[in-house]
Amino acid sequence: MRAFWKGACALALAAMGVGMAHAAKPAPSAWDQDRVLGRGVNIIGYDPLWKDFRQGHFKTYHFFKIRQAGFTTVRIVLQSFEHMDKHNQLPQKWIDTLDWAVNGATHAGLNVIVDEHDYNLCSENPDACHDKLIAFWRQVGHHLRKRNSNVMFELLNEPHGPLDAAKWNATLRELIPIVRRDNPTRTLVIGPTQWNSLHQIDTLELPENDRHIIVTFHYYDPMRFTHQGASWVPAFANVSGVTCCTAEERAKIDSDFDQVSAWSKAHDRPILLGEFGAREGGDMASRVAWTSAVARSAERHEFAWTYWQFDGDFIVWDMKKDDWVRPILGALIPGKG
Repeated sequence: MRAFWKGACALALAAMGVGMAHAAKPAPSAWDQDRVLGRGVNIIGYDPLWKDFRQGHFKTYHFFKIRQAGFTTVRIVLQSFEHMDKHNQLPQKWIDTLDWAVNGATHAGLNVIVDEHDYNLCSENPDACHDKLIAFWRQVGHHLRKRNSNVMFELLNEPHGPLDAAKWNATLRELIPIVRRDNPTRTLVIGPTQWNSLHQIDTLELPENDRHIIVTFHYYDPMRFTHQGASWVPAFANVSGVTCCTAEERAKIDSDFDQVSAWSKAHDRPILLGEFGAREGGDMASRVAWTSAVARSAERHEFAWTYWQFDGDFIVWDMKKDDWVRPILGALIPGKG
């Protein structure tokens, strides 16, 4: 009997040790998370479902279509400010829709980047943005605090204009600790000012001891090609017929990404190419060539990427046909076109 209890105690202690080891398992590093993100796509930023879920274009099955095509991540684009009440509180129905999106993505086997996308208000009037941005992350950060590590937070899309490097860094010094209260090791995605420009990446001031951060940048160069005919960009609204991609243009993409890669290595920060795309104003052959060149260069440089965007414009999914835009899909995921 004494031998039995001695053995039982040993087994119990061993089990406790395994349990403690499991509980103490370290959070994945930002570098590991970046590799997990892989190839992704931006979704539902302009979908009616945020105002009336019944009117939504995006359905639950689209998450599975995205995963089956070979994507591993969705960046959920959130324009939350217009839904807040006078106290900057988000309504329960909006939270429910966010939960539907996160659940749908994770159940389909996708990683999630929760992206606060009210960049225009925040950039045009940083003071008016401040309280709303803080309120958003207090609420959403707390609400999602128990989610697995494959749910990541992007603090703000494309700061620019008056929200310059000095103001953006000051905002981050306040915002990051607020998010960290409920999410001490969750991976954050943070980009530089001037529309997440790669040329501003060296202006970022991130907490040196916080290594759970992925740095993001966006890439649409040359804009005259990628944004030709875009009504919201006056300089290119009447531009048409611009083609791509010459050997020199491809080399420029590689050169730009070399610059980002050098910064990444110097600062030990992994990189996400959070947006890239060429809108429908260009001819399909050129759009395919550019999209493929950017995606492959990002992969050679070991950047995760998320294409802009699933539907709306710059599309990879045609809602009317309920099917992939095959040439663009093939440029993103070789063999899937």
